[in-house]
Amino acid sequence: MTTSTEPRPSLNQRMRGVSLEAVGFALIGLSGVVVNFAVFWICVNGLGLASLRSNIAATVVAIATNYLGYRYWLYKDRDAASRKREITLFLLFSGIGMLIETGVLGFSVYVLGLDSHYEQLGAKVAGLAVATVFRFVSYRTWVFKALPDLEEPEIVAEAELLLAAEDRPAYTN
Repeated sequence: MTTSTEPRPSLNQRMRGVSLEAVGFALIGLSGVVVNFAVFWICVNGLGLASLRSNIAATVVAIATNYLGYRYWLYKDRDAASRKREITLFLLFSGIGMLIETGVLGFSVYVLGLDSHYEQLGAKVAGLAVATVFRFVSYRTWVFKALPDLEEPEIVAEAELLLAAEDRPAYTN
C-alpha cells in the first residue's frame, strides 16, 4: 500500500479553487442570463405571451445553453462516467431553479401587482439571483462531481481491497 507524503491543499488554496470555479460559473451564468432575458423580452413583447410562460420558455433555452458551457468548459475535467445521471440531475436541479425563479416572478406579478415590463424584469432578476445560488451549490455538489483524488490514502486502500477481492478465485460447490 502506498501513502502520499504530499500535504493536503490548504484552506486558502481550496478557497481559491472555489473562487475560480465561481468566476467560471458566473461567466457561463452571465451568458445564460443574456439568453434568458433576450428570449423573455421577445416572448413578452414580440409574441405577446404571458410573463410566466415567457419566463419558462426563456429559462428552458438558457438551461440548454448553460449545460453546454458547464459540461464542455467549466466542468470538463469532472467525472463524466455517467452522462445519463449527470443530465438527469442537471435537468432536475435546473427545473427546481426555474420553479424558484418563476415563483418569485409569479408572486410579484399576481400577489404584489407589479406587472409593468420593468417591474417584471426586476422580479425576474430577484428570482434569478436566488435560483443561481441554489444551482451553483447543487451543480458542484451533485451534478458535476469532482473525480476522487487518487493520492488520498483511504481511497487507495479501498481500491486495493476491491482489486484484491476481484483477484480471489470464485468458490464453487
